[in-house]
Amino acid sequence: MAESQQIILHHYPMSPFAEKIRLILGFKGLHWLSVHIPNIMPKPDLTALTGGYRKTPVMQIGADIYCDTSLIAEVIDERSPTPSLYPTGIAGASRILAQWADSTLFWTSVPYAMQPAGLAHMFAGLPPEALKAFGDDRNTFRGNLPRMRPADAVGAFGLYLQRLEGMLAAREFFFGAAPSIADFSIYHNLWFVERGGPVAKILDSYPALKNWRTRMSAFGHGAHEKLDSAAAIAMAQRAASKPALGGNAESHGISVGEKVVISATDTGTDPIEGVLHGATAERISIAREDARAGKVVVHFPRLGFELRRAKG
Repeated sequence: MAESQQIILHHYPMSPFAEKIRLILGFKGLHWLSVHIPNIMPKPDLTALTGGYRKTPVMQIGADIYCDTSLIAEVIDERSPTPSLYPTGIAGASRILAQWADSTLFWTSVPYAMQPAGLAHMFAGLPPEALKAFGDDRNTFRGNLPRMRPADAVGAFGLYLQRLEGMLAAREFFFGAAPSIADFSIYHNLWFVERGGPVAKILDSYPALKNWRTRMSAFGHGAHEKLDSAAAIAMAQRAASKPALGGNAESHGISVGEKVVISATDTGTDPIEGVLHGATAERISIAREDARAGKVVVHFPRLGFELRRAKG
C-alpha cells in the first residue's frame, strides 16, 4: 500500500475510545500503523498534526487527520465497507445507540470505574506527582461537564447493565447476528471497567454481556506495526490532502478559505484554528499549516462540534 494511504492511529493503550477503534480495525481485518501518544497534554507531535485537539484517538491517512471516533469509524467503513459497521435496515438505530454509549454510558462508566478501589488498581505504582498531573489534565479536559458522584454512578451503571443484558437475551449482538457500530461503542465502556480490577466484579452478574464481550474481543486489533511520531509527521509533510468533499454545505454562511475556529462542544473544547476547507451535512474540514507537518486537513464530525469565524 502507498505510504499516503496507510492508516496511522495515534493512541495510548489505556484509552477506551482508542480500544473502540483498535477493535474496529480488527473486525475489518485491516493493517495499520501504531503511534503511541502521551495520555495527558502537552502532546507536541500530535499537535503538529491536529492544531491542539485533545481527545484520543486520532487517525491519520497521509495529510488527512480525522478526529472523533464517530468520524474515524465512518472513514474506516468507507475504505473497507465489508463487513459493514452500519448494516442495512439498522444504520440509523445503531448510530443513535452508539451516540448514547459514547456519551451517557461513558460518563457513567468512568466515575464507576474510578472509585477508590478501581483508581488504585489502574494507577498502581504510579508516582503521586504523575497521578496528580493526570487528575489535573482530566479536570481541564472535562471543563464544565457535570460530574457524577461515585455513589450515583454505581446505581446508574448497574441499571444500564441490566438493560443491556436484556437486549442481548436472544441475540449475539445488539441488533442481531452481526455487530454494528453500537456494539463497538458499548464494548469500550465495559472494557474500561474491566481495567478497574475489584470494581469489575459487577460484570460477573451478566452472563449474556459476558458472552458478548468474548465474541467482541475475539475480533482482535488486526495487524499493526509501531511507528515513531516524528515519522508520522514526516509522512504528512510528504503527502497531499484529499480534495474537499461536498463543497461547502451548511457552514453558517462561512465561505471556503475563510479563517475559522472549530471546537468540541462537550469536553476537550480547546479551539483549533485554520481555514475552512469544505463541509458536508455530516463533517467539517479545516486546512492548516504547520512548520513540521506542512499543509494538513483536519476533519471533524458535524455532531458534537461548533464552527465559527476566527476573530479579526
